[in-house]
Amino acid sequence: MSEGENLPVVEACKTCNCGLVRTDIDTLYKVSQILGHSLNLRETLEQVIAVMHDAGQLKNGMISLLDDDTGNLNLRVSQKEGLVTEGAVSYRPGEGVVGEIMETCVAVVVPNIQREPKFLGRSGAFDPALPYIGVPIFSGGEALGVFAAQPSAGDDDLNGRAKFMEMIANLIAQTVRLWVQLDKEKRELKEERDTLRRKVKHEHGFDNMVGRSEVMRTVFEQIRLVSAWNTTVLVRGESGTGKELVANAIHYNSPRASGPMIKLNCAALPDNLLESELFGHEKGAFTGASTQRKGRFEMAHGGTLFLDEIGEITAAFQAKLLRVLQEGEFERVGGTKTMKVDVRVIAATNRDLEAEVETGEFREDLYYRLNVMPINMPPLRERTEDIPDLSRFLISKIAKLQGRELTITDSALRVLLRHAWPGNVRELENIMERAAIMSPSGNIDRDAVVMTGLEDHSGPPPVTASPAAPAAAAPTGPTIDFSDPNIDERERVIAALEEAGWVQAKAARLLNMTPRQVAYRIQTLNIKVRQI
Repeated sequence: MSEGENLPVVEACKTCNCGLVRTDIDTLYKVSQILGHSLNLRETLEQVIAVMHDAGQLKNGMISLLDDDTGNLNLRVSQKEGLVTEGAVSYRPGEGVVGEIMETCVAVVVPNIQREPKFLGRSGAFDPALPYIGVPIFSGGEALGVFAAQPSAGDDDLNGRAKFMEMIANLIAQTVRLWVQLDKEKRELKEERDTLRRKVKHEHGFDNMVGRSEVMRTVFEQIRLVSAWNTTVLVRGESGTGKELVANAIHYNSPRASGPMIKLNCAALPDNLLESELFGHEKGAFTGASTQRKGRFEMAHGGTLFLDEIGEITAAFQAKLLRVLQEGEFERVGGTKTMKVDVRVIAATNRDLEAEVETGEFREDLYYRLNVMPINMPPLRERTEDIPDLSRFLISKIAKLQGRELTITDSALRVLLRHAWPGNVRELENIMERAAIMSPSGNIDRDAVVMTGLEDHSGPPPVTASPAAPAAAAPTGPTIDFSDPNIDERERVIAALEEAGWVQAKAARLLNMTPRQVAYRIQTLNIKVRQI
C-alpha cells in the first residue's frame, strides 16, 4: 500500500477491550513507514515524534537513548507543541522518572505529572497539567532508552495508551539498534582508517629516509618545501637511489596525504596499454575491453600520480601526456567525454633528459612541464658517511621481517664502506638481507658480509705518489680504541689486522701482543685472514 492511501476502516475492538482504534493503526502504519525510510536517526525520531503528536494524540513526545560511553540517558529528540529541540539533557540511571524507567525497565503511567515527586521536568518539554506515560525502548532483552509522551487531558484509557506507546517503542528499538550497530561499525572503520593512514605515513614519510650527509640534508629540505604545494616534481637519480621514497615522502607530507597515491612504471607497458592504463577506456574500445575502466589519472583524482621511468615513453605518447599535464584534461580510450582531474604529478627517471632533448628523443615542452621542481638523489658512493646508518636501518627492517634480533659489527661496516655500490641503496639492502641469512646467530660481522660475495678491500694504506699530490683518503669507517674493554675480542683483533694491512706482526704491536698471541687468536676466534 502506498503512502497516503487510506487504510480500511477498523472499528474499535469491543471484544478484547485492547483499545486499538483506527487512528492508532494509522499512526502505527505511518511510524513503520518513517522508520523504514532513513538511517538518519535524529531525523527519523523527529518524524516519529511529530506523527505521534499530530496523528497519535500524544503530545510533548521525548526520546532519550542510552550513551554506552557514560551509561547515562541522553535526550535525543523532544517536542512540545510542534517545536522540536535537542539539548544537553541527560539522566543518570534511577534519576527522576526517566532514569527509573530505564533502571527498572517498567512503564510508568502518571495521571497528573505535576503531582509526581520524582518528576524533574529537566527537559522543559512536558505540560505539568497533563498525564504522563513513559515506556522503555527494548531490543534483544537490552534497554536502549526511554520513550515518553503526554495524552490529552481527560483521556481515561491511560493503560491502553501505554500499551500503544510500547508498540511504538518496539518499532523504534529496531531502528535504534540498527543505527547503534551501524554507528559502532563506522567508528571502528574510521579508527582503522586513521590508524592505517598514520602507519602508511610513518612508513612512507621522512622516517623511511635515512641520511645525514650534506647532500641528503639538501634533499630533505627540498622535499619539505615542495610538499606544501601542488608543483610537479621530477626526481632524478641512478637506479636504486630511492626515487620512489622521495615521491612517497612528498605525497604523505603534503595536503594531499588523505588522497590516493597511484604509481605506474612507464617502462613496463607498451604504448597502447600505457594509454589505456593512464587514461582508462570505454566498454568495447578495443578487443578485450569488455567493461568500462578508470585510468590511473582518474584513480589519482585529489591525490598524487607517480610516473616512474618517465624517460622510457615514446614520442607519440609524450604528446598525449603533455596535454594532461597542461590542461588536466583527457578522454578515455574509445570515449568522447572530456575528463578533468585534479592530480599532482611526480615523475622519476634515471636518464639524461637534457641530452635526449638535444637529440630530439624527448619533447622539450614536456621536459619543461615535468622539470618544474627537480630533486636529484645522489648515488650511495657520494654519501658513504650514510652507510652505517643506512645499514642499521635496513637491518632493523629485516629483523622485523625475520622476527629475530639482528646486529651488525663495526668490522662489517668497514667492509661495506670500502665497496663502490654501483647498485646504490637497493644493492646495500640486498647485501644486508643476504648477510642476515648467512648469520645464524643474528650478529652480522665481517665474515657474514664477505660470504655474500662482497669483496673486502681492506689492505695497507695507499702509497702516496708524491708529497705534492696526495692520494684521496678512502673511507675507513668507525675507528676502534684497542684498549676499550667493552669491545668484543674478535672485533678488536679484526680491526687491528685491518689497520695493519693484515700484517700480523704490525697488528700484534697495535694490540700490545706478540705475533704468536695474535696468530693464536686468529685461529681460536676463527678469523678468515685476507691475503694481500
